Amino acid sequence: MKRLLILAGLVAAVGLTIAVVTGGASTTPGQTIHVIEHAHTDTLADVDPPGDSTGDVLTFHNPVFNAADSQQVGRDQGYCIRIKASSRGSWECNWTTFLENGHITVEGPFFDTRDSKLAITGGTGAYRDARGVMELKSRAGGTEFAFIFHFAG
Repeated sequence: MKRLLILAGLVAAVGLTIAVVTGGASTTPGQTIHVIEHAHTDTLADVDPPGDSTGDVLTFHNPVFNAADSQQVGRDQGYCIRIKASSRGSWECNWTTFLENGHITVEGPFFDTRDSKLAITGGTGAYRDARGVMELKSRAGGTEFAFIFHFAG
């Protein structure tokens, strides 16, 4: 009986250690998180030649709201580098979205005139194993953006 209690205690201790070390949670394949960014702080650093040109840098750190756009649930921060300046221009972006249970990182294109998809490249906490695709959809004339994270298996 004593050996059984010791074995049960050892199993419980190992399980607790694993939960603490791994954070106890992870994304689920097929899981989707939808948030809305309010783009209030976008700042452009213009490089030569003056005006909209390859190499310009856009930085930001904005509040992020729930899918109903009724309550702030986090924030983001990141940057984009201008790749192509034209009527169908593009940027290459990297940013992190900070939510209550961890953060999610993405990388990929942002297009001036259409929606895009970015790679989910990782995260922390509940999102530590995060991989998948984030849909980026412009709203309110480009002052808000829907981030729709689709987690892969």
